[in-house]
Amino acid sequence: MHKTKDELYESIKDLKTRKEFEEEIKKRFQENDELLDEDTIALFIVDELERNKRVISKISDLKPDSEYTVVGNITNIYDSKSFKRKNGTSGKVINLDISDDTGTCRLVLWNKDVEQVKNKDIMKGTSVKIINGYTKNGYSGLEINLGRWGLLEIMPNDQLVINELQSAISDDIKGILIHREPTRAFFRDNGEFGFVTTIKIKGEDKEKQITVWDAKVKEIQKFKIGEHLIIKNITIKQNNSIEEIHINGNSIIQRS
Repeated sequence: MHKTKDELYESIKDLKTRKEFEEEIKKRFQENDELLDEDTIALFIVDELERNKRVISKISDLKPDSEYTVVGNITNIYDSKSFKRKNGTSGKVINLDISDDTGTCRLVLWNKDVEQVKNKDIMKGTSVKIINGYTKNGYSGLEINLGRWGLLEIMPNDQLVINELQSAISDDIKGILIHREPTRAFFRDNGEFGFVTTIKIKGEDKEKQITVWDAKVKEIQKFKIGEHLIIKNITIKQNNSIEEIHINGNSIIQRS
């Protein structure tokens, strides 16, 4: 169901030649430090040319075996489960209920997206946007899944920014880089896209999970797991009484 760059080109071939399309993909591949694959870059190009139909659909209008963008609130969260793939690797899955003013359906999150629930980034009452999710009939009725092309955005709510330079943690974060999630791309409401990833830093007292945004996502790729880092000018936010640490354009990442 997910379109390749060749399939995506068909929707803009009246706007760009194949050569122009391929050259633009190659250019962006290099500009983004090879963080994205060609199919994903192709999707962004098509979206910018307004040929990617991402109209927000109502849950009551969803049909199986199609792709939709929906916005809703999380109304129920079930227990996560682990499973083994045929190749022997492990995976995780969790079911949630998502509702809008027209109805409710099951939302299925896989692998790294499960961590957003475990880390309480997603809780009951959290507003989310599912972009290019695919639908199918599941055990509990219609469900929407996130696959390779599906993007999950947590919608803004009344978050309190405590202080961008000083916080209850410390002015700086020091520690060892022990984990880095794969980079994810997401669409903003203005049609542009950004990057986000999650890292973990082990300090003297405990591990800290940090969300890294946009240009800093590229920067963090330069550091290896096990390196000692110092991060300055962090942003602390409160989300449903949970303290979140963010690194954005004002932050400085250095080896210590």
